Amino acid sequence: MSDQDGKKPLGLSGGARSGTVKQSFARGRTNNVVVETKRKRVSVPKPQAQSAAAVNAQGGKSKGGTTDAEMERRLKALQAARAREAEDTERREREERERQEERDRRRAEIEAKEREEQERAQLARQRAEEDERRQREAQEARERPAPAEPVATEPTAAAEPRKRDMGPDARPGRSDAPRRRDDEGGKPKGGDADRRSGKLTVNQALRGGEGGRQRSLASMRRKQERQRRGGPSQPQEKVARTVQLPETIVVSELANRMTERVAAVVKALMQNGMMVTQNQVIDADTAELIIEEFGHKVQRVSEADVEQVIRTEEDTAADLEPRAPVITIMGHVDHGKTSLLDAIRKTKVVSGEAGGITQHIGAYQVEVNDTMLTFLDTPGHAAFTSMRARGAQVTDIVVLVVAADDAVMPQTIEAINHAKAAGVPMIVAINKVDLPAADPNRVRTSLLQHEVVVEEMSGDVQDVEVSAHTGKGLNELLEAIALQSEILELKANPKRAAQGAVIEAQLDVGRGPVATVLVQTGTLRQGDIFVVGEQWGKVRALVDDHGNRVKEAGPSFPVEVLGINGTPEAGDVLNVVETEAQAREIAEYRANAAKDKRAAAGAATTLDQMMAKAKEDQGVSELPILVKADVQGSAEAIVQAMEKVGNEEVRVRVLHSGVGAITESDITLAEASGAPVIGFNVRANAPARAAANQKGVEIRYYSVIYDLVDDVKKAASGLLSAEIKETFIGYAEIRDTFRVTGVGTVAGCLVTEGIARRSAGVRLLRDNVVIHEGTLKTLKRFKDEVKEVQSGQECGMAFENYDDVRKGDVIEIFEREEVERSLA
Repeated sequence: MSDQDGKKPLGLSGGARSGTVKQSFARGRTNNVVVETKRKRVSVPKPQAQSAAAVNAQGGKSKGGTTDAEMERRLKALQAARAREAEDTERREREERERQEERDRRRAEIEAKEREEQERAQLARQRAEEDERRQREAQEARERPAPAEPVATEPTAAAEPRKRDMGPDARPGRSDAPRRRDDEGGKPKGGDADRRSGKLTVNQALRGGEGGRQRSLASMRRKQERQRRGGPSQPQEKVARTVQLPETIVVSELANRMTERVAAVVKALMQNGMMVTQNQVIDADTAELIIEEFGHKVQRVSEADVEQVIRTEEDTAADLEPRAPVITIMGHVDHGKTSLLDAIRKTKVVSGEAGGITQHIGAYQVEVNDTMLTFLDTPGHAAFTSMRARGAQVTDIVVLVVAADDAVMPQTIEAINHAKAAGVPMIVAINKVDLPAADPNRVRTSLLQHEVVVEEMSGDVQDVEVSAHTGKGLNELLEAIALQSEILELKANPKRAAQGAVIEAQLDVGRGPVATVLVQTGTLRQGDIFVVGEQWGKVRALVDDHGNRVKEAGPSFPVEVLGINGTPEAGDVLNVVETEAQAREIAEYRANAAKDKRAAAGAATTLDQMMAKAKEDQGVSELPILVKADVQGSAEAIVQAMEKVGNEEVRVRVLHSGVGAITESDITLAEASGAPVIGFNVRANAPARAAANQKGVEIRYYSVIYDLVDDVKKAASGLLSAEIKETFIGYAEIRDTFRVTGVGTVAGCLVTEGIARRSAGVRLLRDNVVIHEGTLKTLKRFKDEVKEVQSGQECGMAFENYDDVRKGDVIEIFEREEVERSLA
């Protein structure tokens, strides 16, 4: 009985199609397999199906759950999407065809331009060769002695390609002629042979010997574009420029000044053995070689050349006009300089001012016999010297004031030396002749010791006896000054750029930096741009000595200048320049130069010297002081006495010593250094006293130099470390040791000498060698804590942080006492 008896074979029911598939196996085995494929069911609407209207009337539902209206909308949307897709496809194809046509058109234009260029170059080359051939033939004809029989010449190698190129079948821009060869070697001129003869080395690239390397396609296109825009390119002539070369310059800046490519400059430097980049700095000598190699001219410049704009030519005699003399009154303290200035100002000011004149600046003008005199109220001899050191020779005449009752003093000698160093004439004003103790002849005699011979002594120095209190001799003094100015024949050019000197400068709260300037030459006008010292500015306003605003100031005219960006120093020279850029550049250069100079001065000391100085001063205490005295001799004596005060542990350092009243600047210096201010026969002015109270600076006044030295010694003695003195008060011997909980090792001792105190210091001796020094933690007699134990009594002792005690050790008990030291 078969397996299929009574059973149907396994297969797909319904509309299925059967088939046979032959399978192949290894070793030639095969097998036939029956395969059935199910056909897709197609639904056909039945004739008796309801219409769409009926279906809608019955609820609008089809057999699949979708209405016919929805199916129609879906069909319409599908058709619209297919239509849009077809339109997009057609549009993309059309755009692609247009782009392809544009590319083909551009390619054709480029190829046509290239062919035209090649044809033009070929024609030019053929014409040049034809001209050369004709010149050669003409030269040969001239060299031959007689005309030879005409010989038919063969067409040259240059003509054959031309004929073939010009034939009807020749393609434009292409030549089938063989490659031309040189007359001597027969090698092709350039071309692929040289380019493929070997690899390009670095040396060949640096030398520029690339051989027959061709230009890139991009380069050819750029050249064609330039020709299309501006016609055929013509080789430009190289322009030789004058390159300003500073002391150092960056490679890129050097290329910019030469208008050369940076790569070319770097290549030239590499050829000279310098492997640099465009951002590196090279020296002037190397840059000069490169500039000359590129065919330019070199103009060496330095940073100091920025000041050349203020250097002007010498004035001609026709431009010079008379100017007022500048008089500086100098002399010893309390000899009447200020009183004499006030007396001159009160007697010769312009009439009509209520209450006299208000002194706004440190200079003013007085008219005497139709002659203007300019007086300077200088801050002191140091400012006078600093002006000369900065090149501001502002003084024409020096009036030396000497008190008739005091004769020549140290500052009088100093003023004489300043006047001689400046090379200006001097007039001696013997003041205070109204006093009973006045002796003018003694003044004249004492001046002889310093090589000042007055007219009364048959000399050439004018001397006038005056009294600032009574006004005696003031007119004679002014007439002597006017006479001296006539002898000098002072002249200046008022039509050039102004130049002047700063008499004094300050920072005004409402007006900013203000400088009192004495114009020496030229005319300073409102709106001028100037540079003064390390500052620059533009003249915002000019104020004269009466407080009135003026538009301009000529030679020997003192004015206040507003509009400076900073406060200059006394003695700085003011110069008018053309532009703000020049003024700013000069000011920056001067500021940098001053900074470098200060840095160099600070670095002058070597490191070894600094280390040695620091090692010496390591254990030395210093007492800084600031000294102001009435005369220079007293100040020097005080400084010398202070140098002798001290020893190897402490010393006195004089921060500053000067002559005159204690000023606010002295208080500022003392406050910064923590030093007291010592005044010898001088007092502090009101601003200095206010500043001292505010900053807590001590001011000590003295009139006897011995009291001053004693007080400084006492103050310096306070810096000495106290001397420690030890006093032995007893000895104790350890008889036994005990271990006590919470205390540690306790030594049972017998006080053999003196007394034992708990507050005293102790040393533990073992075999007469100190093994520990410290303090006692506890001192007991029996069970009680006691303060001291007398000799011959037993006690218990325990050391602070030490337990290594043994029987037989000796305890040394002593007390320390601090003894104050003082300077001898």
